[in-house]
Amino acid sequence: MKNLRFFFETALVSGAAWVMPLLPRAFIMSLARGLGWLACQLDSRGRRTARQNLRAALGSDLSETEIRRITVGSYQNFARTFLDLFWSPALTQKNWQNHVSIIMDDPEAEAKARATGAVWVTPHFGNFEFVSLVWGFRGVHFTMVTQDFKNPALTGIFTRLRQSSGHTVISQDNAMLKLMKALKRQGHAGLLTDLNIKPGKSATVIECFGMKTCVPTLHVELARRLGLSIITGVCQPLDSGRYEAHIYEAYQPQPDEDVTQLTQRVWDHFEKAIRKNPECWLWMYKHWRYLPTAEPDKRYPEYANPSPAFRNLIAERAQSQVG
Repeated sequence: MKNLRFFFETALVSGAAWVMPLLPRAFIMSLARGLGWLACQLDSRGRRTARQNLRAALGSDLSETEIRRITVGSYQNFARTFLDLFWSPALTQKNWQNHVSIIMDDPEAEAKARATGAVWVTPHFGNFEFVSLVWGFRGVHFTMVTQDFKNPALTGIFTRLRQSSGHTVISQDNAMLKLMKALKRQGHAGLLTDLNIKPGKSATVIECFGMKTCVPTLHVELARRLGLSIITGVCQPLDSGRYEAHIYEAYQPQPDEDVTQLTQRVWDHFEKAIRKNPECWLWMYKHWRYLPTAEPDKRYPEYANPSPAFRNLIAERAQSQVG
């Protein structure tokens, strides 16, 4: 039964990868809006998570009508990101500028990054897949960490799409060692930093929309150890079908700088972008899985649960900042 399911999955996704680049942008935009709306109606669990997240993060500023609008918009943005990845073989070295504009707060930071290598980070905001491909066409080739599918054939298809502009996709196994090897060769790492992970040595606690959450520190650790810059940015979708990539300031962490403070500094840029265009973030994801207290806290989404490990991490990180 599993093999049969894998066969039909592979056939469907392979067909999409073949057809999508042949379709006009206007059709892709309409399809994304329709599929996003439909997914929102069918995915009751994800819709409930999104609304809990929005009420917790922005509830005091939003009406129920606005929460519903942003929830649908978040699904539509994710659908557009997904469809554009399949449409992306239509992108080339010559035509990518027809689809993406770039704003750089510090143009010199990119020149330095090209000479030394750098760690490039973004959240699940806008079209993170599209902007990654564009940077490959601009000669900045990332080593990226992705999660494998249970169906190996799907992993192969998505890997091929993500590597089409010269990037290298690696699995999560020994990811840090692989990234360090690439960066030591003056390469570039491309990372998504808004994942909610289990409390541990590779995590820290930051303030995210006024709530504590547990996020990875891989981007900070890589930059600190190797003396490289962290370059942050987001890719804002436009109604026309184009995108606007905004690259913020670059950070050059020092070996003795506090990991939590650096991670927070990176996140603060992203939170400003999300507050400005909330429908562009992945609200269906459980961003606040752990409560910082042993008792329920009404400020947090209903799915958040008490976690002794999370409370211990909060205490440890607070002590390290004091020290």
